[in-house]
Amino acid sequence: MRKLSSLGIHLFLIIASVVSLFPFVWMLIGMTNTSSDIVKGKFSFGTMLQSNITKLLDMTNLGAAFGNSALIAIVGTVGTLVLSSMAGYGFEIYRSKGKDRLFGLLMLSMMMPFAAVMIPLFRMFSNMGMLNTPTAVILPSITTAFMIFFFMQNTKSFPRELLQAGRVDGLGEWRLFAQVYVPTMKPTYAAAAIITFMNYWNSFLWPLIALQTQDKKTLPLIVSSLASSYNPDYGIIMVAIVITTLPTVLIFFLLQKQFVQGMLGSVK
Repeated sequence: MRKLSSLGIHLFLIIASVVSLFPFVWMLIGMTNTSSDIVKGKFSFGTMLQSNITKLLDMTNLGAAFGNSALIAIVGTVGTLVLSSMAGYGFEIYRSKGKDRLFGLLMLSMMMPFAAVMIPLFRMFSNMGMLNTPTAVILPSITTAFMIFFFMQNTKSFPRELLQAGRVDGLGEWRLFAQVYVPTMKPTYAAAAIITFMNYWNSFLWPLIALQTQDKKTLPLIVSSLASSYNPDYGIIMVAIVITTLPTVLIFFLLQKQFVQGMLGSVK
């Protein structure tokens, strides 16, 4: 009976893995074929990879788009980790009634859809002359209620004895945070980095509004423009999607162990 249960679990996991990997495999195959072959449902590698890459480079400023996406994602991720971890640390370590009420109001902000603040954000950045800049994309998401909550929850498992020992050794509050808290919470930072990087890298709606010239476009906007053309070339689109997807896949595989630990709230 136990063997049958184990077999059923493994069979389910195999099916789930195949279903999850199929879209990416389809993209890899599609990027080597012509648009007509993809439409016909050809499921074998072709010989059009170099041609599709060349056409993509000729049709778009892919290098600039990649650089824009990288700049926004890296700077935004670093800023979010620093500010959100400091806020989560402060809310959990230095508890008070006033801070608890403030945190409750912060949680309420999670109920507000982004569409409700799009127009005020656009007007604010327009008045500040910051539209069509990476800053306009980074700032609205540099601290989020979810990420502050994530750090706060993980800080609950942080051993307070380390802080007390640091204070006995004469460390100030800033040095306690930088030299004791940050190294101890590496898995949490890794998990938060993956989530935040993916959010910035794949962000579409706000960059579509805030970035108004071609030289400032990000990779998701380039993919969208290719897909919305009158006669889309699906081979070129597949190449663009694979290029857009690879950085997040690589980062996840590099940090997957720490990601699991961070999501489980473990501290080392």
